Amino acid sequence: MTIKTKKGDVGEWLYSKKVKQHFFNPVKFMKESEEKKFKADGIGQVGSSACGDVMKFWIKVDKSGKKIIDCRWRTYGCGSAIASTSVLAEMLTEKGGMTIEKALKIKPQDISNRLDGLPAIKVHCSVLGDQALRKAIEDYKKSSK
Repeated sequence: MTIKTKKGDVGEWLYSKKVKQHFFNPVKFMKESEEKKFKADGIGQVGSSACGDVMKFWIKVDKSGKKIIDCRWRTYGCGSAIASTSVLAEMLTEKGGMTIEKALKIKPQDISNRLDGLPAIKVHCSVLGDQALRKAIEDYKKSSK
């Protein structure tokens, strides 16, 4: 997808095939009908509906309390935010899940790299999922004490 811009605008935005794939077919997106059925161990939300970007993230943790085994998310944001959070969910749940310790080390740049990059003006979108995940982990840790 190439979005052409006018002279004086921010330039041409080029999205990778992976960004388009995750935007059009998001992984682990939480449908409203699933929300009550998904028994989350931690929930995190960041952003503000006033500015338009809101991200909510749900996680399930294994019985040992060390590994995220499933997650869901929902965002009110742009295509880059959708793709970034979709790929984050994929990263967390592939190979049977990711340890909480490793999940806390994920940086927005790791998400962008996994998407084969994002336009510079859209890199901030990868931060939403990262921040919501951290809040969900904080919520899990509080509730598991």
